[in-house]
Amino acid sequence: MAIIEQSIRISYDKLKSEFFRILSSIGFPEAKAEKCAEIFTMNSVDGVNSHGINRFPRFVKNTLEGFVKPEAVPSLVHSLGSLEQWNGNLAPGPLNATFATERAMELASETGIGMVGLANTNHWMRGGTYGWQAAKKGFVLICWTNTCPNMPAWGATDPRIGNNPFVIAVPYGDEAIVFDFALSQYSYGKMEALKNEGNKLPYPGGFNKQGKITNDPQEILESWRVLPIGYWKGAGLSLLLDILATILSGGLATHQIHSCSSEYSVSQIFIAIDIKMLKNFPVIDNSINQIIEDLHKSNPEDNSVKIRYPGENVLKTRKENLENGIPVSKDAWEKLTRIRINS
Repeated sequence: MAIIEQSIRISYDKLKSEFFRILSSIGFPEAKAEKCAEIFTMNSVDGVNSHGINRFPRFVKNTLEGFVKPEAVPSLVHSLGSLEQWNGNLAPGPLNATFATERAMELASETGIGMVGLANTNHWMRGGTYGWQAAKKGFVLICWTNTCPNMPAWGATDPRIGNNPFVIAVPYGDEAIVFDFALSQYSYGKMEALKNEGNKLPYPGGFNKQGKITNDPQEILESWRVLPIGYWKGAGLSLLLDILATILSGGLATHQIHSCSSEYSVSQIFIAIDIKMLKNFPVIDNSINQIIEDLHKSNPEDNSVKIRYPGENVLKTRKENLENGIPVSKDAWEKLTRIRINS
């Protein structure tokens, strides 16, 4: 039986300081340690501990094992107008993704749309980070990454495709609408978190080793048989995103990314659109407002539940956690503070 973890609240500054301390001790230059610590902290602030404090020890391990190169930076491989291909040189995934997003926006500012294909990079952690980064600056962002083989094709039992996280972000007032999702019904990070909390999945998320569909995260984590979203449709989308990430970046495909524990040298795509250049830009805010207003008029199945747009709950969570501290498991916090690197 899973052990239910105790939760405590840690301030933004305190959590970021711990991340910065550890990153500095494993070879990150100060500016890179600062930015990376900020990204990990904000992931937890927004309620995504699976790619914040919970994921950080694995990030440290991958760095110490040489899969993440703290001082590396991406290099340009090929440029074709508004399309560029870059080699990530195994630099820290969150920093590479931040750079690629910024570069895609720069290209979009010149031509209306910009695309960066990023090969040989590392896990980007929470894809929504880059959606918020772009949308807050007035750009639409569409981006995705391939992964190690961690999901079976539809009708198969062995994992050969990836759950390839996909992000669509749109500016909305001073904030954003951000849809960040894996192509498995539940991400592995979410399942690990629910398992540690002693909770079942709200809906079936995969199969156990006996081939029976289940909502028990422990059984799915043991079988590696996650359900693709939309069943065969999600599996097909996964395959196409892998193909596009591979050919547009010039990087590795899912079947070539062998290790799921380190998951390095993945391929990613970042497409930015500068909506300020669109002829209908003056009425875009009003159009989005009308769409959201109509969505909010939906009749909820449960009257205690508000119908929300993607990212709406993040704003509430972010405000609460910045004011009151970030809820993290006591065990995760103690593990973090015990990390000491011998120089």
